[in-house]
Amino acid sequence: MANLADEYGTDVEIYRKALSDTVHADTPTGAPETLLALLDQLGLERHTIETGGPTYIWHEVPSHLDEDAKKQLATRAVPALLMARYIVNIPDDLFDPDAFAEAARDIRPPAPGLPETAPPVPPSPPATGTTAHQRRGA
Repeated sequence: MANLADEYGTDVEIYRKALSDTVHADTPTGAPETLLALLDQLGLERHTIETGGPTYIWHEVPSHLDEDAKKQLATRAVPALLMARYIVNIPDDLFDPDAFAEAARDIRPPAPGLPETAPPVPPSPPATGTTAHQRRGA
C-alpha cells in the first residue's frame, strides 16, 4: 500500500483517492497515537489493515457526506493539526478557505482583555500630504 505521508515526509497528507470520491488522510508509518487520536476527534474515520508485516493505518472523511461537507471536514481539520505542530498537506481542490478561517477562529482564543469579536476598524483620515518625517519637525 502506498503511503503519501511517508513519501512526502509530512505528518498528514490529505488527498482524494484516485478514481474515487474518497478523501484520505495518510499518516506516516508508526505515527504516534496522539496524532491518530486527534484525527479521530476531528471527525475522520480510522481504518486499519493488519498484515503479516506492517500494520497499515489511515483515516478517511466519512463517505456518507456530500462533496462540500467532505471538503469542509477535511479543511476544518487543518488548523487543529497545525496548532498541534504537525506538517499537513491538503490540495487546492479539497481546500475550503471559509471552513479553514472558521475552524481557525474556533480554536484560537481571543487575546487577553479583548472582546471575542473585535469592533470594526474605522477608516483612516485622508492623507494631508505630509510625511511622518515632516510631522516630526525634521
